[in-house]
Parts: sequence; structure tokens; C-alpha cells
Amino acid sequence: MFKQLLFAAITTVPALAHAGAQLTEIETRWLKAAAPVLAYAQRLKLPIDIIVQPRARPSDVPLAMGFMDGRCKLVLSMRGNPDAEKLLDSVPQEQRGVLMEAMAAHEVGHCWRYAQGAWHALPTGFTETAAAPASGPAGESAALRDSRREEGFADMVALAWTQRFHADSYGPVYAWLAAVRAEQPAAGGAHDTRAWVSLAADGGVFKQAATPFDAAGVLWRAGLLSDD
Repeated sequence: MFKQLLFAAITTVPALAHAGAQLTEIETRWLKAAAPVLAYAQRLKLPIDIIVQPRARPSDVPLAMGFMDGRCKLVLSMRGNPDAEKLLDSVPQEQRGVLMEAMAAHEVGHCWRYAQGAWHALPTGFTETAAAPASGPAGESAALRDSRREEGFADMVALAWTQRFHADSYGPVYAWLAAVRAEQPAAGGAHDTRAWVSLAADGGVFKQAATPFDAAGVLWRAGLLSDD
């Protein structure tokens, strides 16, 4: 499976494929860590393509999920990116693999929502208290809220995945994620997922379910009740 990922990552970028270029050491390391998540997603038939950016732009994050033409695009923007592994600076070397795997699970959580046709949609039984305008400050606030909810779901997927497949590492992964989310520059921002992360200090809260996405959904719905 890992060799297939490497081939897919190279051939998805025509310039790289034409030049016969190889993935960098850091790209190979991240894809190797993500391989179990991507193999699982493949078994579920999630429509994921791997994109390797020939050079990162100033605003690019190292790993992200995008959507185009009904498919999910896992984008690696690590070439020329000085912050490619900044989030891992404080993490012991032996814990980085499982943490990168959790981050990949977070991104695949976004794809799962998209593939379900549920992107920015509330689950059954939830309704907005009032419709927000499409533009202006209120519209911007609503857009942040929608993004925050999706980030909350993806964080729960990362933790549910870790609890299911790496239960012994749940504590360090949770502590890292909680610290990252606690450092958000503004309350209520797109990545302020503390309403959800605070519910998951004990990995046992993720009950056995058909998939990590289903397990995450239980806590995500609970977090929606406390998210502002």
C-alpha cells in the first residue's frame, strides 16, 4: 500500500511525474505515517487523491484537505515550507509517527464529511436558531462557526482513530492536541475546537462503533451543544 501511495503522490503532479522526481524525505515520512489511515479510507471507498505541491506558498499549511469535482484532495505543501514540521518541534521523536497518523486521520475526517454530503451541515435533530446573512460581519461569523464545527469533527476523528488503533498513545496525542487548540489566537476562531476537545480527555468516551467517524460523531454532537 505504501508503494502505491508514493506512486500516487508523484504521478498526481504532472511536473513531478514528467521529471521523474522523487518525493522528499519529509514527504515520504509523512505519507508513511499516513498510510494506515489512507488504506482504511480506501477500503471505505472515500474518493481521495494525493497532491504534492512542487513549492509551498507562504499561506500554505503542510497538510490539508481540499475538494474538487466530487473528490477529496490531500495536499502536501512541504517543499520550501519552513513550518513544515513546526508543530512537531516539542514532540519526542518516538511519538511523532502516531501524531502524524492522527493528523492524517483529522484530514480524512474532513473527506468523510464531504463524501457524506454533510459538509457544513448539522446532524439530524439540530437546527440553527437563526439564519445568518451571507455577507457582512454576521456572515463572516457564521462562516467561522461552520469551519469551527468541521474542525471539531475532524479533531474527534483524530482522537477516535488514536483510541481505536493506538490506545497506549492516546494520552500524549490528546495532550498535544489540547495544547495546540488552547493556543488559538482568538476565541471562536475556525480552529477553536476546545468545546469538543474538552470532552475527550479520557479516550474511553469513544464508544465502540462501526468506524472512527461514527465514534467521533457521538462526541461531536455533544460538543455542538456547548459550542458558541
